Amino acid sequence: MVLPAKIFEIKEEADLGLIAMKLKDFHEEEPYQTEKETINLVKEILDLKLKEDSVSGIFSMDFMRKRYYKRKLVEAPLTEEAPFWIKRFNGKTFLIVQAPSVARGVKKLLTNHVANKLSKILFINPHAIVEVKISHETLKKLHESNPEATKLVWFDNVDIPGVEKLCLAGSALADTELYRDYLEHGMIWYVVFEAQNRGIVVGITRNCVVTLFSKSTIDEFINYILEDLLMLVK
Repeated sequence: MVLPAKIFEIKEEADLGLIAMKLKDFHEEEPYQTEKETINLVKEILDLKLKEDSVSGIFSMDFMRKRYYKRKLVEAPLTEEAPFWIKRFNGKTFLIVQAPSVARGVKKLLTNHVANKLSKILFINPHAIVEVKISHETLKKLHESNPEATKLVWFDNVDIPGVEKLCLAGSALADTELYRDYLEHGMIWYVVFEAQNRGIVVGITRNCVVTLFSKSTIDEFINYILEDLLMLVK
């Protein structure tokens, strides 16, 4: 099971009840003309729930997908659903968007699209919801606190000419000399490790894309983000 999600921060002050009220009746339609007919592509929010310290729901979006069928390029409508959670933590308000089950490149676009769209719905301002970061130093401490639990480390911002990224995996992670050498030439971008207190394997990037690689429920994954990861965000 590979399940990605992305964490954002809501920078504007807003009451959760007001957030739920603004999201409740959101519904947009955009006509799309195919060769045979006009199709209304719908964006809406479903299954909205308000709790004492959180708001959750599903952002549903229709789009057209092109594919080849019998040597012809045909278009067909498709609906993707991205569950989201708005949660208060340490005086801040975070948005977690679970990526739908589409191609990898589209997942990133859709999580960002949901964040931007919710920003416009709630605040009119498209920049009220922003990306958050986990620092290189935090990922470094995460790995070094329990290197046996780490499965993979990617480094970016590499200063070696012609090399964009470096990776340590498998038995190479036990090579502390090689790890130190890589640290001198780059910054940790991505870590895959076992969260032993949860019994799950997850990957975390500096821009707070979190990917679950273990068998687990969505609720367990989101609880891990809310209870264990938000404290790492700067």
